[in-house]
Amino acid sequence: MAGETILVVDDASVNLKLTDIVLRKEGFHVHAVSDAEQALNALPNLRPSLVLADIQMPGMDGLEMTRRIKEDPETRGIVVVALTACAMKEDEQKALDAGCDGYITKPIDTHTLGTRVREYLARGSQM
Repeated sequence: MAGETILVVDDASVNLKLTDIVLRKEGFHVHAVSDAEQALNALPNLRPSLVLADIQMPGMDGLEMTRRIKEDPETRGIVVVALTACAMKEDEQKALDAGCDGYITKPIDTHTLGTRVREYLARGSQM
């Protein structure tokens, strides 16, 4: 699974940089953008295997972006994982209801992020 393309969407540049570094060290190709509009515009050409989506972003939030990804027949097969500081059970349910395939809380655990991404990719390939 290393070598797959991951799109990271987060409005905090420090989170983008940290996630990028960790996932590249794990062997993934990483494309990072700072908002949902950029992410949706990148999808047709990028064709990532997985999107790590911050939920709370200005403008279009990660939940709306996920709904749009999952509603489009061209992109609905992309695995989308919520990446958020919101750790309440109802926040996780909102993400799943919007179409997210998984949920990772911040701060990011740099020791387990690669493993978690591989697990979500493996589940996604079985769908």
